[in-house]
Order: sequence, then C-alpha cells, then structure tokens
Amino acid sequence: MSDATLVNAPSPTPPAPPRVDLLLVADMVKPNSRVLDVGCGDGALLRLLAEEKGVDARGIELSQRGVNDCVAKGLSVIQGDADTDLAGYPDGAFDYVILSQTLQATRQPKQVLEHMLRIGQHAIVSFPNFGHWRIRAQIAVGGHMPRTRNLPSLWYETPNIHFCTIQDFIALAKTLDARIERGVALDRFGKPLAYSAPWIWNFFGEQGVFRLARKRR
Repeated sequence: MSDATLVNAPSPTPPAPPRVDLLLVADMVKPNSRVLDVGCGDGALLRLLAEEKGVDARGIELSQRGVNDCVAKGLSVIQGDADTDLAGYPDGAFDYVILSQTLQATRQPKQVLEHMLRIGQHAIVSFPNFGHWRIRAQIAVGGHMPRTRNLPSLWYETPNIHFCTIQDFIALAKTLDARIERGVALDRFGKPLAYSAPWIWNFFGEQGVFRLARKRR
C-alpha cells in the first residue's frame, strides 16, 4: 500500500452529538444507578448514560432494527412493548425508568406511567408539547394537522396517537399522585425556557422533560 493511499484514505465519520433533550435527561440521573430505558430506539441515551454516568443500563425497544442497533453497541436491550411488557417487572426494580419521546405513541399512557412509577424510584419522561403556539397556529390558521421539526410526520403516518400538552402532563401527574421533582421546557432550539410559569411552558415550549416520583406517605 502506497503512502498516497494512506494519506487519502477517508477518516471515519464522527458520531453525531447527543440531542439536547437526551443530555438533559442524563443530567437528571445519578451516577451508578439502575436504569431502564423504555422505547430506547437506537440506544443513544443508554450509551450516553453508561459512558458518562456508569449506570447499569437496560432497555426495551419495540422495533427489531432498534434492538439490533443497541446490541451492536454492546447494550443490554430486549424487544418489548411498553403497553404490555412493563407489567412483568417487579416493584422497585430500578432507580430510574425513562420514557423519551414515546409517551404520546403509547396506547395507554396513563397505565404506562403508573408502571414506570411502580418499577422505578423515579420516572423521567420527555415528550413533544402539542400546546406550542406554532402547532396551535397551524391548526387555527392553516387548517391542517401540525408538522414541525419535532413532529415531521404527516398525520396519516405519525406514530403519535395521544396528543399531550405540558399542561395535560402536569394534570396527569397529579391524577397519579406523583411528585414532580424537576421539570424543564425546551424551546425550538433545545434551550430551557427562562421562565417557569406553566402557561409559558405550555405556549412556548416545544418539548417537556419531567422527573417524577411517588409522593411519600
């Protein structure tokens, strides 16, 4: 092999930086914890937590492709459905149970969240906010279902079946008697909103990220 071949050989493509919301979720997890990531996709969050926080990282993913991607990264992931398979986990099996950008795609979001709070000491949930002003404007002015950077699919192709707002999620947490330990709303650039008033989050936040726990009796 010539020197020219070595010089001109293409360098490997560096991995994409983690999404801002994944960094925020990771910041809510203590090091060396037991973590279950429900709907873990390609394992980006699990790998981040394993590398940066040293957690015992486990995952459930519905798609076979996602499971294959995770296993190729050396992650402990099984194929499963959040709507049906969480019932098989014992109480308190994990320190954190995470559901990232998946709640709105589950068939029984209330039941899924109940299981998360039962299985884990803490539940961390991130989701797109369907109460954002841009989505409201697309429906009110444009007369069509919303499409944004966080919601790119057409209405007949979207996996989202429960259109949740930040206000809806806060109300659901109260219904489940859960304590909101930390909540953050992200703008369209992935930056936390400066003001914490719920109506501001609901109107200007494109995503919500919340860490919940059962209220102490």
